[in-house]
Amino acid sequence: MNLGVKDIRFNLTRFLLTSAGVGVLIMAAIGMLGLYRGIVFDALLIIDHVGADLWVVQGGRAGPFAEGSAISSTMDRRVEGLPGVMEVRRFVQTNQQFEFQGRSLRATLTGLDYPKDTGNWITLVRGRGLTTGHFEAIADASVDVDIGDVIRLGQDDYTIVGITRGMVDSLGDGLLFVTVNDATKIAERRTGEEVLLSRAKTGVQRAAAGDGSSVPQDSKIAAVLVSLDPAADPARIMSMILHWGDANVLSRTNEEDLLLNKRLWRLRVQILAFCAVLLVVMTIVISLIIYMMTIEKLHQIAMLKLIGARNSVIISLIVQQAALIGVGGFGMGVGLAYVIFPYFPRRVVLAPDDLAMMFVAVAVISGLASLIGIFRAMKVHAQEVLS
Repeated sequence: MNLGVKDIRFNLTRFLLTSAGVGVLIMAAIGMLGLYRGIVFDALLIIDHVGADLWVVQGGRAGPFAEGSAISSTMDRRVEGLPGVMEVRRFVQTNQQFEFQGRSLRATLTGLDYPKDTGNWITLVRGRGLTTGHFEAIADASVDVDIGDVIRLGQDDYTIVGITRGMVDSLGDGLLFVTVNDATKIAERRTGEEVLLSRAKTGVQRAAAGDGSSVPQDSKIAAVLVSLDPAADPARIMSMILHWGDANVLSRTNEEDLLLNKRLWRLRVQILAFCAVLLVVMTIVISLIIYMMTIEKLHQIAMLKLIGARNSVIISLIVQQAALIGVGGFGMGVGLAYVIFPYFPRRVVLAPDDLAMMFVAVAVISGLASLIGIFRAMKVHAQEVLS
């Protein structure tokens, strides 16, 4: 006879409510891990998808994702002349706030070096890539525009020709792809107040030239993306670029390290810390539940000892209940996670490895929690059945 299952069937409602409570805690812990994975995925999305081997950025700077970078718009021609370079593309990315149909929308404007780059590396769910050098855009679904919509960016109108999904920056803002020339033109736009302040500070001539703009990347490119020949030596090419003195060059690994271990380091540690706190809370809750269930059965445990039941039978009863609560809570938590997290505003990645690791953690927590109940049960004497 399986005493653990018998006891749960006798108190089924309490077991279901207990498993649901534990499941919510497990769902929250899974959500924290998934949010961590989602932040990492979003941060590396552009770097992974754009397929560049090297990133040429402003000299003395760490690149467009870690800090501001502005290089000459002709830098790509200099890099293109180096031996071993197969392809170069200009890159620019800026945040953009714009009005559409009475709503204030926000997107991260990303420049594609048309016609070299038409956005063929972008996975489209509807529509097409760019087919002209001006006034067309590809938008992520989170930007909340649709194919055929015309949006106002800077001084011009842009038609949405393609929709992608899941293309966001490290802050979760949807990407809006236009050509590099259009992106730099949009960034050049200045309000009347900016022009007046620029004239007051630097004089009419310099203001007319645009040098006094408050936008640090006016008429400049943030980076040059370099694709190398398979036989090329990346270290040699990087050394040649660094010797120019006015440019810095980073490998794909360097960019990933800057994003994850510099810019997003504190956020990642904070999320993992919250996950650890949830696991500690889960341990306490399951331990209290098992302890209270053991206290409620002290009379039955004393009866079992009176009729000669071995300690292993009593230990098995408590361990089975702890395991069933842990497994039931884990099942509910995972089910809730798959139902709820797709509707979250930020990406939550439910990786199989993380779910397996969480299952192991729940199993260990349930085992530790059962020890408290076992310790209390072993202190019960058979004569207590008369009390």
